[in-house]
Amino acid sequence: MRAHGLRIQAPDDEFTARVAASDDPATLGRQDAVIVTVKAPALPSVAAGIAPLLGPGTPVAFVMNGIPWWYFHAHGGALEGRRLPAVDPGDAVWNAVGPAQAIGGVVYSACTVISPGVIQVANRRSRLVLGEPDRSASPRIEAIAAPLRAAGFEVEASTDIRTAIWAKLLTNLASGPLVVLARAAPREVLAEPACVAASRAVFAEGLAVAAALGCRVVMDIDKQINALQAMTHRPSILQDLQLGRPMEVAGILDGALELARLAGVSTPVLAMLVALTRVRAREAGLY
Repeated sequence: MRAHGLRIQAPDDEFTARVAASDDPATLGRQDAVIVTVKAPALPSVAAGIAPLLGPGTPVAFVMNGIPWWYFHAHGGALEGRRLPAVDPGDAVWNAVGPAQAIGGVVYSACTVISPGVIQVANRRSRLVLGEPDRSASPRIEAIAAPLRAAGFEVEASTDIRTAIWAKLLTNLASGPLVVLARAAPREVLAEPACVAASRAVFAEGLAVAAALGCRVVMDIDKQINALQAMTHRPSILQDLQLGRPMEVAGILDGALELARLAGVSTPVLAMLVALTRVRAREAGLY
């Protein structure tokens, strides 16, 4: 990226951005805001290296798939402040960043890394949702959103970021394990009626967990399955398996099961699919 910039190939445009890129955060110094977009297995490295980027009040938006490490910060109720070792082993990120500086994020953008610094975006409309863990409408959300909107990115400021997280997570849970086990895109997998039934069951189980934790996700399961049945893009968890990269089993799948346990909700179909995915990932040396 230092040599050639960051190149984006979108359906209706292609451009290259010249960026200040470094593998050493200390060379970049304190930032107005930090956006973390790594996959879950890289979180320990973020915890180890993020300190030079942060001032006392630097907001850090974690725009990642899966259950966020800060989930129970400012949550309220009996689970307030609960840590999630499946997502943040040893509280590494919790201690390095601190939940007070964290902002939640959900991104909808189907991307593939073609080569280092070259990203192909499959969908014409990419969307980012940002929200405070304490559900407030804070100025720091708008401070991050404004320059992104000015560049043409659709950004929503949410006062219910956990429900937004669940809305995307449910699709990840209902499709990710199946595509990994089949090593095929959702359209091929969900051509099989038994796979449709399994996906439908996972949607229902996930909705029950979310509801038990206070998130009432409004979702038409049939509509979601129909959308997946048309999807030819291979989700990132399958891309990681095929390319030999660490897989997001812990952050997405194990994290969801941990929340199900804490909520006291039975998820037999999800548990079986996660177990099989874990075996697949472990056999590939990626878990």
